Amino acid sequence: MFFVAFGAATLLPLPSEPLFAALQIQGDTSLLWLVVFASVGNTLGSVVNYVLGWQAMRFADRSWFPANPKKMARAQRWFERWGIWTLLFAWMPLGDAITLLSGVMRTRFWLFFVLVATGKTLRYVAMALVTSGVLAL
Repeated sequence: MFFVAFGAATLLPLPSEPLFAALQIQGDTSLLWLVVFASVGNTLGSVVNYVLGWQAMRFADRSWFPANPKKMARAQRWFERWGIWTLLFAWMPLGDAITLLSGVMRTRFWLFFVLVATGKTLRYVAMALVTSGVLAL
């Protein structure tokens, strides 16, 4: 579960939900450990995207880089004010792009990590509740 969740959080098109649900229904794995491994793997996969985004800024002075310093400064101010909270939803479609962008925008790592880990853990807890029938959609 850890490796699939990790891959799913990177730019790879790999869903973790079917495996999570299958393992939960199978019942051979503790639900707590299933949530822990899925959440940790998925969060660490997002850290890979963050680092890739952070490293992309090494090329900001190149002519082919898509944004000039003025645009980057404006985007940074906007992201720090509004975009940072989108990290709580990094588990949704386009979440990989959000985590990559947060690296480009130089989001403080501790804040990135707390928001992403919170959102991803709550997502797997909700999945566990839905799959067990405790929470109906």
